[in-house]
Amino acid sequence: MFPKTLLTTLLLALTVAANPVLVDRAPVSLSFSRRVNATSVQHLLKHDQARARLFKQKGSAKALNEDAVISSPVDNQAVSYIASVGVGSPATQYDLIVDTGSSNTWVGAGTRYVQTSTSTKTSNSVSVSYGSGSFSGTEYTDTVTIGSGLVITKQSIGVASRSSGFQGVDGILGIGPIDLTEGTLSSSSQTIPTVTDNLFSQGTISAHSIGISFEPSQTGDDLNGEITWGGVDSSKYTGSITYIPVTSTSPASAYWGINQSIKYGSTSILSTTAGIVDTGTTLILIATNGFNKYKSATGATLDNNTGLLTISSSNFNKLQSLFFTAGGTTFELTANAQIWPRALNTDIGGSSSKIYLITADLGSNSGEGLDFINGQSFLERFYSVFDTANKRVGLATTPFTTATSN
Repeated sequence: MFPKTLLTTLLLALTVAANPVLVDRAPVSLSFSRRVNATSVQHLLKHDQARARLFKQKGSAKALNEDAVISSPVDNQAVSYIASVGVGSPATQYDLIVDTGSSNTWVGAGTRYVQTSTSTKTSNSVSVSYGSGSFSGTEYTDTVTIGSGLVITKQSIGVASRSSGFQGVDGILGIGPIDLTEGTLSSSSQTIPTVTDNLFSQGTISAHSIGISFEPSQTGDDLNGEITWGGVDSSKYTGSITYIPVTSTSPASAYWGINQSIKYGSTSILSTTAGIVDTGTTLILIATNGFNKYKSATGATLDNNTGLLTISSSNFNKLQSLFFTAGGTTFELTANAQIWPRALNTDIGGSSSKIYLITADLGSNSGEGLDFINGQSFLERFYSVFDTANKRVGLATTPFTTATSN
């Protein structure tokens, strides 16, 4: 028989092997900025609607295990949130769109990819369509540096030989669910770990989640956002975070999809239905039948130049709140939060004297499994958490939820 002390030592060793100790690392944050592409923002609504059509087509095709057939006119990116990300060693900095609605990270739309000692070319070609743009090129693996504290080794990177719809930026930092990468490589139908996946698997962050903070902005290029990897930044939100399970309804379930209802004042706009939370969409899009109810209730009219709703000053003074209910919590979008920043009216092809609403037509009626998109205009008023480990989305109020900055 083993001596008691030796047996105890062996049991402790086996326990440690079965339950490895995770190093508790502090979350690391990266600031990013809002950028308005002034050459193309008159296509703001078209851009968002094209993106929504792609979401539906891709998500439905994935549920049926089919390839999506995408046929949409390409418009330039309109309003984007941009992070500076380093690739290689020594690193070249690239301005990448922060996108929760896609999961491939790629460069080369603007600044050319610079190979270094950490660059490894694979045998794969890679291509992704975004509805409002696309890219194709070659897959590399390389070192990726995010901010000053996050380093990922052997991250899959797309290097674009062709891209459209991405003027003024270098590519995309894809932080959506990993399944969105399936089928983007030529030689494999397998998924590609995202930057968040690799940060967690390589032990750089101790929680498999990210928190995102925006602040309302009245300028075209403003450092007003932050991503926190491996946790949340408690200074960026108020109260507690409500966590909403990712919906099981397709095609929203392929993305950061949640179930939600929407009211305007006491008027039901959309009953509980599935949609998505997405940093790559500028506006709040709701299904056509809900949009028509909102238009009627607010007394708004359609503006031909922008495609957005516009309201008179008297109707703005009577504008009620929009209420989004998800996960048992109601999030209030005040009257001021429902309008486009008036200082940026001309940047979207509008008139400086008009008041434009940021709730717009999704382009299809409800009942198709993706009936709304809570885009940047929503997220500028609420803190969001994208929790891969627990398959849930978190939302919380912020110091800017009831701001009157617009």
